[in-house]
Amino acid sequence: MLKEKMNLKLVIFDLDGTVVENYYDWPSIRKELGVEAGSILAYLDGLPEPQRSEKYALLEEHERRQTEKAVLKPGIAPFLKWLKATGLATALVTNNNLTNTQLLLDRFHLSFDLILTRESGLHKPTAAPFLKVMDDLGVRPEETAVIGDTHYDLLAAREAGVKLVFILKSSTTPGDLEGAALVESFEQIREKLIKLSEKDPSP
Repeated sequence: MLKEKMNLKLVIFDLDGTVVENYYDWPSIRKELGVEAGSILAYLDGLPEPQRSEKYALLEEHERRQTEKAVLKPGIAPFLKWLKATGLATALVTNNNLTNTQLLLDRFHLSFDLILTRESGLHKPTAAPFLKVMDDLGVRPEETAVIGDTHYDLLAAREAGVKLVFILKSSTTPGDLEGAALVESFEQIREKLIKLSEKDPSP
C-alpha cells in the first residue's frame, strides 16, 4: 500500500538514539578529543598520525561502553516487521563502527537490507552516506524516508534531497529541526505513513 500510494520504497534508519537507546555525553567527549565544533569524524580524519589513531581509540572506547549498555528502542522491532511486510526496503546508516553495529544487530535480532557504517568513509551530516544507500538500492530521494534523532540526520537528508524526515524526540533533541516531523514513537511514524498513503494524490 505505501509503495503504490506514497511512492515510498526505502526507509533509512539511524542507529544510536534511534534503533537503540543509549547515552553519549557528547560535550564531554568533544572536550576530551579536542573537537570544538563540527563533525567529530571529520576532525579526527584530518589529524596526522599518531594523533588520529590515538583519538579514534578514545572515541571507540566511549562507543564500546555505550554499546554494552544499549537497549532496544521501544517499538522498533514490530515497526521493522511492518515495513518489510509492506515490501519496503530498509537501510541502516550510522557514524558508529561496524563492530558495534553488528554486535547490536545480533543482540537484538534485527536485520536491514543494507548497512553503512563509518568504515565506508561516508559520514553524516553530509549527504554522502544517504546518496550511496539510495544509489545501491536504486531508489530516488523522493521515494525515501529518513528516521533519526538528531539534526545530523536532518542535515544529511536535506542535502540528499530527502524531504520525508522523522526525528524521534528526546530530552536532548535540539530545536533547529525545521522541516522534520517530530515524533514520540515508531507507532506514531507508522500512523503518519498510513495517513500520508490515504491522501488523494490527484490535483
